[in-house]
Amino acid sequence: MWKTENLWTRSFTKKDSNNVNILTMIQDRIQEAIGIKEEMLRDDELLDQIRMIATKCINAFRNGHKVLLCGNGGSAADAQHIAAELSGKYLKDRSPLDAEALHVNTSYLTAVANDYGFEHVFARLVEARGSEGDVMICLSTSGNSKNILNAIKKANGMGLKSVGLSGKSGGEMKNLCKITICVPSEEVPRIQETHILIGHIICEIIESEIFPDK
Repeated sequence: MWKTENLWTRSFTKKDSNNVNILTMIQDRIQEAIGIKEEMLRDDELLDQIRMIATKCINAFRNGHKVLLCGNGGSAADAQHIAAELSGKYLKDRSPLDAEALHVNTSYLTAVANDYGFEHVFARLVEARGSEGDVMICLSTSGNSKNILNAIKKANGMGLKSVGLSGKSGGEMKNLCKITICVPSEEVPRIQETHILIGHIICEIIESEIFPDK
């Protein structure tokens, strides 16, 4: 019988330099994440921006409107994650809310990217699905993704309430969105982790306000 060795058991029992480096890296990444959250806790404006985004979504849902989301790569996954928390459920067993990420139809996405260019994939769907009074949540760690910026411009022109989640600088997104939360980091993984934290908080506020405990 072949014997396999548990890599992690071996790593944390032998005191070689490589394993110490791995442990240090793990601790550093956790500490970086903690540091970002602590900095956010001291930023009253950022905290209020989270409240304001949640309030915009609540008002939209209460008035028969919806929330659209978009992002690229990991931010696309984050946008879809937040949409699922709203259209499915977050913490409470309650009625579904109308929220969807704009990239979930791969046939549409590849057709428009092929025929018109990838920079237009979100803007065209905003034009098709968006209505005045809807909320558009855009996720971009750089704040400069062309297809995201085009979607924001289209949303603004149609009367949607555009909000953004970005990194430290906010990029061009910061100048286009009505509200842009700039996570105090330039590291893509830390920014994306924080976007999900913000998304979860927004979902919890929405649920607690629209579906209060009896």
